[in-house]
Amino acid sequence: MNNDYQDPINALNMPELADTTLATDYLIRAKEGVRNLAAALTETTSPDLRILLRKQLKQAIQMHQEITDLMIAKKWFHPHDLREQYQLDQLSAKNTMMIGSMNLFTGETNRKGMFDRTPDVH
Repeated sequence: MNNDYQDPINALNMPELADTTLATDYLIRAKEGVRNLAAALTETTSPDLRILLRKQLKQAIQMHQEITDLMIAKKWFHPHDLREQYQLDQLSAKNTMMIGSMNLFTGETNRKGMFDRTPDVH
């Protein structure tokens, strides 16, 4: 990576990094949903509400499983190989530190001539 963070060459592999980050966040939110539904189920006394919450809990568990399966298939998550997962976590931490140290708002933002064509002007 060069020091010009707005240079399009620095966007290589960015879509997969974004996908990995979004999938991880989605997995965390799905897990929170399962936890919250389970807690709500234990707190309610209404039979009708318990039926509804059980149905939603089953759906939330299924969604969590689907996200987990996708992440495992894409090699973004290694729940059964802690060494591999640790390496991914280390890489994620390194990337986070690198992005955090970038000076993203430099004084020079003119990118004219860096792209293969000029943008459409309306």
